[in-house]
Amino acid sequence: MKAGGRSGGRAVGFRTVKRAWLGWLLYVSICSSLTTEAIGQSRPADRPTVSPPESLTVYLMTMGPGKRVWERFGHNAIWIHDPVRGTDQAYNYGLFDFGQHNFLLRFIQGRMWYWMQGFPARSYLEQYRRANRSVWVQELEMAPRARRELQEFLEWNERPENRFYHYDYYRDNCSTRIRDALDRALGGRIHQTTQSALTNRTYRFHTLRLTANDPPVYTGLLLALGQPVDRPISVWEEMFLPLAMREHLRELTVTGSDGAPVPLVRSERTLFESSEPTPPSTPPFWLPFYLGSGLLLGGTAYGLATGARRRRPARLGFRLLTWTWVLVTGVAGAVLAGLWGLTDHAAAYYNENVLQMNILVLPLMWLLPRFVRGNRSSARLTLGLATAVAAISLVGLILKLLPQFYQTNGQVIALALPVHAGVAAGLWRLARS
Repeated sequence: MKAGGRSGGRAVGFRTVKRAWLGWLLYVSICSSLTTEAIGQSRPADRPTVSPPESLTVYLMTMGPGKRVWERFGHNAIWIHDPVRGTDQAYNYGLFDFGQHNFLLRFIQGRMWYWMQGFPARSYLEQYRRANRSVWVQELEMAPRARRELQEFLEWNERPENRFYHYDYYRDNCSTRIRDALDRALGGRIHQTTQSALTNRTYRFHTLRLTANDPPVYTGLLLALGQPVDRPISVWEEMFLPLAMREHLRELTVTGSDGAPVPLVRSERTLFESSEPTPPSTPPFWLPFYLGSGLLLGGTAYGLATGARRRRPARLGFRLLTWTWVLVTGVAGAVLAGLWGLTDHAAAYYNENVLQMNILVLPLMWLLPRFVRGNRSSARLTLGLATAVAAISLVGLILKLLPQFYQTNGQVIALALPVHAGVAAGLWRLARS
């Protein structure tokens, strides 16, 4: 796992934002990391209509992170052992199909449809063993009636007319569906116990720590996620992460057969232990890296502008650097504004990064080359736009003093503000010369 890496200038490029959201698509879409081999596994054709509820055993099956970005968040499933029917079904809520009608359009709009399905637990386990991903199971303490209700609900939910649901990264994903199914069978016990228990963590906290092994994806998600992912979440909400759910269930109790409280988790087993390192427990502190990259790019832009009058290579270097920066930040700003204003991606709303990745810089793609070549007619507009963009970036920093602007985007400001200032100062330097 890499802890540092690529330059901040490259990290905020359009390709980075595209890669990050593609990676996020792959995570939310392949939340189960389920292969076509498992999808093709046959299911028992004949089942007794009813099994004694006492014979059922319910497990929470949790799979650890993998190397790829879509595997970093882990996965889980409900495994029901039914010895009367002779079945071991692992019910998975993370299925999708690229071949669905308008799948890509729905993803862009934030209106993705996913479905659940059960698969033979042993073959399901084997996939994760081959992928070198840890697998743990927790046997759950549930009354026979609750086990029966859970099995019936999952089988009802698996029917073609019931299996699809509207996916949300944090609020309605493959793990929260597992949580909700268990909570339903337990009469609301999980929700009752965890809804009001706040953590000191946020959705962004977990997202950044789990993608720290890929700096471009980390930076893209840092840019694309807005204020909604920066409020403290409850224990109930934190169970959007399979491994967090595994931890929290250990602390819950239910009413036993004698009326006394007993642990919800009756026993635990490790079915496979990965040799991969575990993800960090906190996000990395990369603020100095982003600030250093911003100062380097901004200082270089101003230095090239200083020598542009006398040396042609400096003038060409200034044009290339500033034009590239304008392209990157302008396109990124358009993407962020579109995610906020034109889609259902609620996690991208109220994004303060639109003050740093500013769509107003896009006209400079046309104005900058003319200005550097000495076209006086474009000078006033070029200087005005560049100065305004730098000022808006500075305003984004000052607004952090107000409690309403609580988004965790200090790293973005540290990168963008010095470059905006360096470009604007360089253009004024050229104008004076």
